[in-house]
Amino acid sequence: MKYLHTMVRVTDIDASLDFYCNKLGLNELNRYDSEQGRFTLVFLAAPGDDEAQVELTHNWDPEEYDEGRNFGHLAYQVDDIYALCQKLMDAGVTIHRPPRDGHMAFVRSPDNISIELLQKGASLSPQEPWVSMESEGHW
Repeated sequence: MKYLHTMVRVTDIDASLDFYCNKLGLNELNRYDSEQGRFTLVFLAAPGDDEAQVELTHNWDPEEYDEGRNFGHLAYQVDDIYALCQKLMDAGVTIHRPPRDGHMAFVRSPDNISIELLQKGASLSPQEPWVSMESEGHW
């Protein structure tokens, strides 16, 4: 058995690709549009890790999705949690659980999918503004 991907449904493919690719830093590996099925599938992966993929499923006919809390979350290991969180904040992404411990943070996609960011290796030394930042909302 081999892990292939995790699928999440998205309501706005452009906003989702902006978040996952431009802001979070994932790469688009493959895309499939089905005129007959009226959907688009986009497969993404972290740079250098094409084995662990996320499949964004965009149904062309509008559907309403709840916050996705029943899904849980996607988790990515990152080289520098502070640098990525700053990059995300600068791009307008809310850091729902700041990396106060230098190890873990949570953000959400445009469709409220919770994304856990985990520092690679040992936790970074606590730093401001992260240490003093309050959590916002839920993750």
